[in-house]
Amino acid sequence: MAFSDAIIAIVITLLVLDLRPPDSKPGGLLAALLGEWPTYLAYAASYIYLAVIWLNHKAAFARIQEMDRGLQWANLGILATLALVPWPTAVIAETARTGNLADERVAVGLYAIIGALLCLSWLVFFSHLARHPDLTKEEVDDSYFARERPRALVGVVLYLAAGTAGVLINPLVASVIFLLLPAFYGLTSHGIDQGPALLRGGDHDSDNSPKGG
Repeated sequence: MAFSDAIIAIVITLLVLDLRPPDSKPGGLLAALLGEWPTYLAYAASYIYLAVIWLNHKAAFARIQEMDRGLQWANLGILATLALVPWPTAVIAETARTGNLADERVAVGLYAIIGALLCLSWLVFFSHLARHPDLTKEEVDDSYFARERPRALVGVVLYLAAGTAGVLINPLVASVIFLLLPAFYGLTSHGIDQGPALLRGGDHDSDNSPKGG
């Protein structure tokens, strides 16, 4: 867990490297700073997305008692894909600056692929834990991580759908979905069962049921 936290912290720290003093003429610094808004937006979007990933990661490991080799590799897959998140975000910011529609379509397609890969890595992670409930803490219901798999699958499907819509229809359509998905994962970071009542369809605390219950 400490290794994973360190990787996420490093990736978040590296985001600031994209914030550089703009080229400006004397007296034009304010206008130049304002003109860099896509970079600021990319920084904020990447930071929030990585923060949401950290919340989900922390919530998952709070329920894990021990690691086996398969789970270690699944966790490394999550870390590998989350480290890529700032890249497509920066690409989208750069294309927003140029305003070229063809480049914007490619940028949202790239973002969608990375987002889908990230959700796929979570699906592998949840699936491994669903098959090996002995790795989770005693108070965690054996079916908890099995119930988490659809949450990851939704991301794979919606990111690919968003990328397709962004390329074939309009990049703005994809951007809206890109904003909604981190919000969804932020609200459900402790699982659908622990999310807002609107998402879980009622109040229950089944993940705290005894194993085998």
